[in-house]
Amino acid sequence: MIPSVLFVCLGNICRSPLAEAALRVEAERSGLDLIVDSAGTGNWHAGEPPDRRAIAVARRHGVDISGLRARQVRPDDFRRFTHIVALDHDNLSDLRKLAPADAMAELSLLLDHVEGRAGQAVADPWFGDEAAFDVTWAEVTAAAKGLAARLRAGR
Repeated sequence: MIPSVLFVCLGNICRSPLAEAALRVEAERSGLDLIVDSAGTGNWHAGEPPDRRAIAVARRHGVDISGLRARQVRPDDFRRFTHIVALDHDNLSDLRKLAPADAMAELSLLLDHVEGRAGQAVADPWFGDEAAFDVTWAEVTAAAKGLAARLRAGR
């Protein structure tokens, strides 16, 4: 079975699309075959592209996320994905409430996949400047490496 990962933040326009991009880059770099997507627990940005600052930081690192579009988490996501990874505690709590009884996906926080960062939330850059998005990119990139290593090991 091919591993599949859904990253989830609140609106799906900042952190989760950056995490999606970072894992795609890491998977390609390491030859890992997987399915990657992102979504939000809220629906107010559905259909919108990522925040311009998220697009800019990804572009500075050679990744184009401008074609991504925000969507809301759906009940079938809990059956379609092997891993659903929240970017913070509030979204992890919301995911636990949204999970249907027959959910198959393993839930975790993204920084649980970075040594020494378990239980921590990815910084939300929404109210910050470009530098805040750089911090978020660094966090999701480190987590993508750890998550990819775990998936390669079959966990």
